[in-house]
Amino acid sequence: MNHKLYMAIALTAAKRAGAEGEAPVGALIVGQGGQILALAGNRRERDRDPLAHAEILAIRQAARRLGDWRLYGCRMYVTLEPCPMCAGALLQARLKAVYYGASDPKSGALGSLIDLGQIPGYNHHLETYGGILAGECGQLLRQFFSQIRSLRRDG
Repeated sequence: MNHKLYMAIALTAAKRAGAEGEAPVGALIVGQGGQILALAGNRRERDRDPLAHAEILAIRQAARRLGDWRLYGCRMYVTLEPCPMCAGALLQARLKAVYYGASDPKSGALGSLIDLGQIPGYNHHLETYGGILAGECGQLLRQFFSQIRSLRRDG
């Protein structure tokens, strides 16, 4: 699998979300054969939905496409380490692995703050790999939030 290529595609969704005023996070789900099943960016502001994180939207798309809520063998590429809600959804959807770009020390739930992917006794575990195109992913987020802070100061 070309991890950098898939993360670059997730980055395009993140950039599109950022251009629309959303936190620039993008998520991509790849099926067992390497086909792209879903691509999504954050839509919380647009949808006025606290659950409209890129990961949740991508899981929904992939489940509809496969006709099953169990995404066995699928892999997610996401530009920011998933939060607890999204990490829980990834476990529930039975994804095989998650590859993320930037770590999130404030709310990352796959190793930075907590690790929900490896809960002892839980019936499913996630393979987790961080740091894929981390520089590009992190820079996109830093620029976005810097602009938000600047607008609030000046506004």
